[in-house]
Amino acid sequence: MNDLNSEIDLRDEAVTRRLAALAHPVRLKLLRHLGHSKSCCVKDLVARIGMAQSTVSQHLKVLVDAELVSYRPEQTRSCYTINADAVHSLIGVIEQTLTHCCGGDCGPVQGDDCEDPQRREDALSHPAGYKDI
Repeated sequence: MNDLNSEIDLRDEAVTRRLAALAHPVRLKLLRHLGHSKSCCVKDLVARIGMAQSTVSQHLKVLVDAELVSYRPEQTRSCYTINADAVHSLIGVIEQTLTHCCGGDCGPVQGDDCEDPQRREDALSHPAGYKDI
């Protein structure tokens, strides 16, 4: 008998941890800002995002814990840099997984489960895996 848990390896756990870290609009925005600069301090990110420093710091901690962002203290400030290797690795895994699942042809889904307009709106406004911190 095949047990699903025995098939899950450490790489899958790392991928799911990284995907979960990306499952919040603020963290995606932070990652985009970090991707446009060599490194940013919390103060700069707070100014760009327009949220409280504590909120930005919490979101950055999630990204650092998922190893998508690197942190280094610089005197009295904290600087963050995107971990390009981890991001590129994640892109590769997602591409490989989706290509394998769809046989290279991910066309439109037949028999959409969200034919009810209210269910469709609910599904779009609350994507799976999204949770606020």
